[in-house]
Amino acid sequence: MANNLHEEVRQILDSAVAEDGVPGIVAEVHDAGETWFGTAGVADLATGRRRAPGEHIHVGSSGKAFTAATVLALAAEGRLSPEDPVSTWLPGVVEAGGYDGGKITIRQLLNHTGGLFLTGLAPELQQSMVTDPARVWTTSELLKLAVSQPPVGEPGERFVYANGGYYLAGAIIERVTGNSYAAEVERTVIRPLGLTRTYVRPADATGYPHPHPMAYVAGALKDGVDPATLTAENWASMIDHDKPPIDVTALNTSWGWAAGGVVSTTGDLSRFLKAIATGDLLPPAQHREMWTMVAGDGVVWLPHARYGLGVIEFDRAGMAGLTVRGVSGTLPGSFTLALTTGDGGRRVVIHANTEPKTMDIPIRIIKAMYGVSLG
Repeated sequence: MANNLHEEVRQILDSAVAEDGVPGIVAEVHDAGETWFGTAGVADLATGRRRAPGEHIHVGSSGKAFTAATVLALAAEGRLSPEDPVSTWLPGVVEAGGYDGGKITIRQLLNHTGGLFLTGLAPELQQSMVTDPARVWTTSELLKLAVSQPPVGEPGERFVYANGGYYLAGAIIERVTGNSYAAEVERTVIRPLGLTRTYVRPADATGYPHPHPMAYVAGALKDGVDPATLTAENWASMIDHDKPPIDVTALNTSWGWAAGGVVSTTGDLSRFLKAIATGDLLPPAQHREMWTMVAGDGVVWLPHARYGLGVIEFDRAGMAGLTVRGVSGTLPGSFTLALTTGDGGRRVVIHANTEPKTMDIPIRIIKAMYGVSLG
């Protein structure tokens, strides 16, 4: 059965390269006490270097789970509560954008129900990635970015994926502890789990430790498109996938910070996911907090997926009675998906060194790993 699973996953990886134009993709599978690692394509288009185990990868928004786990660790220490209003720790910060910091809780920042707008498509951020890719964003600039557009709803009203909520959560971590966000993630998550190849990427970083794959943007903006005109509704239609891949390995990612600034490996990410999925990292009360899902189906990019605090879970009906939990992240030149059964017994981490054009690859991986089709 293991051999059949591995062969099916390998075929999906090969298809991603041959049919979807992914430069290179890897999958690390843990099942029945065994580990299997598969690759397809290359880590570097210029040299033809193959992808390999142990590469350092930027995990993008999978880093949100590290932030949420750090907040919950501080809650377990009695230093804050997820029900604390933002204004308790950051008075006046969100009010500058017309928000009410007395009504938005830390929990709502972490489950994207605080009413903040979709920060990732803020015009100034999109423009900077095109015109000034080396720009280093400061914490104060990110906090201003988080509230640079009006609220999209009342706190608790609906789910809108907002990196800005995690910028605020990172700032709260620093205000509560007096330490840097990176230092607290190290103290509460990385060190306890022995994640020796995982770190929060420094704001001014220009590279990654070796080995690492190069990062490629599969399609650039169509000629004549103004980045300031991008919206959640039109951005996909503005991409020209026929343009050759662009090497964005040196892109500054300081805009990710507490919303997605973690560098890891497939092995470390698998260990992290198992720990947060099974309750090995957090005390029982905080573990339950992390996996309390936002009501309603389809609030994230995969069918039957719901969002907790930095994590995703598939409803049991959609997964044929299984509990399947995970994290995922996309940023220019990188896509990561990590999934596990609730007991941590069957896990998979995939990474592609470009963003996927469709959700076909993760949906096929889910079917192979867990025997269900997300139609």
